[in-house]
Amino acid sequence: MRNRSYNQGAVDALQSFGVGIKLKDFLMLIASWNVNSIKSRLSQVLHWLEARKPDVLLLQELKGTEFPVDAFKSIGFHAEFVAQKAYHGVATLSRRPIAVVLTSLAGDKSDIHARYLETTIEDLRIINIYLPNGNPIGTEKFEYKLAWMDRLKKRLAALKKQKVPTIVGGDFNVIPEDIDCFSPRYWKNNALFQPEPRDRFRGLTKAGYIDAFRHFNKEPGHYTFWEYFLDHWAHNRGIRIDHFLVSSSLQERMTGCMIDKGPRGLIKPSDHTPIILAIR
Repeated sequence: MRNRSYNQGAVDALQSFGVGIKLKDFLMLIASWNVNSIKSRLSQVLHWLEARKPDVLLLQELKGTEFPVDAFKSIGFHAEFVAQKAYHGVATLSRRPIAVVLTSLAGDKSDIHARYLETTIEDLRIINIYLPNGNPIGTEKFEYKLAWMDRLKKRLAALKKQKVPTIVGGDFNVIPEDIDCFSPRYWKNNALFQPEPRDRFRGLTKAGYIDAFRHFNKEPGHYTFWEYFLDHWAHNRGIRIDHFLVSSSLQERMTGCMIDKGPRGLIKPSDHTPIILAIR
């Protein structure tokens, strides 16, 4: 458990970007961020950890086999990661010890992509995912995306049956609803917006996993990703594709879920920005 002074530091950090949260409201902050190359964004991640003070940070799209474990260890984080050359990769950082459960998603022995890391931290099963993009539609990449989501649903169903309190965070590469993008027309031919992955995402919520951000925030205009071109960031032309799905047994422990847009406004940023979940 955090000490009180560290808790207050995290409260202060969250309140600095408009989150109305109090010290009594949480014991753990869990964040997720697709960094689009940890080598390119390491200094940004280290600075963000010091500023926002999460307990756990899930990273996606590491893009390389090497991971700077020592850099995170030096500021008090344990680190576990799954990586591959040039592509994909996920890492879980935690101020508390991490027990690795699985480093790949069951159901396809031929799948060698580094997209899944399931861990236990304290009493929580925390799953870090980088779900396939699926473009272009009509290719094996799109079929791989759908099959991956089916495999994920099967795994989450098993955890729910076992009554394991579970949090799934990461880059889902799914725009769940029209409200989650600046223009449905712009995205209508993209794999992220197709009915098949959207239906599968809704299937997870119907099966007892809560879309944490939408649980607390119903308004349009909240995004986690902005393309680099056409001034999409400057005009808030984004999409919400980074999510936390939380097992229904944890609903009463959730105290907030927010998007920190700050890192997207930095020089040479990732095209994603962090999302943060607060848990009692």
